[in-house]
Amino acid sequence: MSEAQPAPRKRRGRVALILLGLGVALVLALGLAVQSARHTYEAPGPLAAEKALVIPRGGTEAIAGALREAGIIADARHFLIASQITKGAGPLRAAEFAFPANASLKQVLEILRQARPVQRRVTIAEGLSALQIQALLDKTEGLMGEAEPIAEGSILPETYAFEWGDSRAALIRRAQAAMNAALAEAWRDRAPNLPIRSAREALILASIIERETGKADERALVASVFVNRLRRNMPLQSDPTVVYAALGGAALERAITRADLDRDSPFNTYRNRGLPPGPIANPGRDSLRAATQPATSNFLYFVADGSGGHAFAETLEAHNRNVARWREIERQRGAR
Repeated sequence: MSEAQPAPRKRRGRVALILLGLGVALVLALGLAVQSARHTYEAPGPLAAEKALVIPRGGTEAIAGALREAGIIADARHFLIASQITKGAGPLRAAEFAFPANASLKQVLEILRQARPVQRRVTIAEGLSALQIQALLDKTEGLMGEAEPIAEGSILPETYAFEWGDSRAALIRRAQAAMNAALAEAWRDRAPNLPIRSAREALILASIIERETGKADERALVASVFVNRLRRNMPLQSDPTVVYAALGGAALERAITRADLDRDSPFNTYRNRGLPPGPIANPGRDSLRAATQPATSNFLYFVADGSGGHAFAETLEAHNRNVARWREIERQRGAR
């Protein structure tokens, strides 16, 4: 009997070998699974070219669906698993993000957690009226909500950055704060003995200068004409004020008429001496500077010269000659 006892030990040895083999196989399978998961996590994604996408609110599943529909990820399930495993890295944010071509799951998740949202931009050009700025912002994609009517002359023309979902009201407040700062700076640095008594009057004059010329090197000369006229109590006779009196900030799509020039409005500087009661547009920094630091000249008149600029004159006789030249240029253009 004693010689037959080794058999159970052999069986136990075989079982141990089998269990060991199974363990090794399981470890190898797990290793392969981890390797496969890492490959899926880091492999290039399906996006063919860089793309911006507004990531919606509503949870991880909503985000996964949006990414899948946009072609940024190939499989929403893989994204959900990866986001759950890496949730310790931070929450996924709802905003507009730019995703590079072939972004991996790893890159996508890093962007959603760490990247700066897309910076959109809207440019408010110099000389636009409040009505025109309101229309521009109303159609600017990415801005949300309604805003109170804009006060004429309260916006500083510049390019403003914003993110998808920012409010129109907030952007307007930023532009108004920028105008307040620019106007305060221009008024602080003003030339002595100007015939304007306040920063508000400087803003009004700057708005007229802005609408009269788009040439930077002319603004100070145009300002000098208006300053000289104010000192002599001459009417400013600015055509843009006539247009504003007629349309209140809308664009004029016809020539100025005699009826426009005769219109009874406080903004009509052909009928009224001095500055109008308010700005006629939103002037930029250069026009604010020109209004408060005009050139020194004896000019009292100017008219278009046909090249995009103006011809300046000290006397009415010289001005009339300039006007005649301008009318001849217009006649020749109309004949072509």
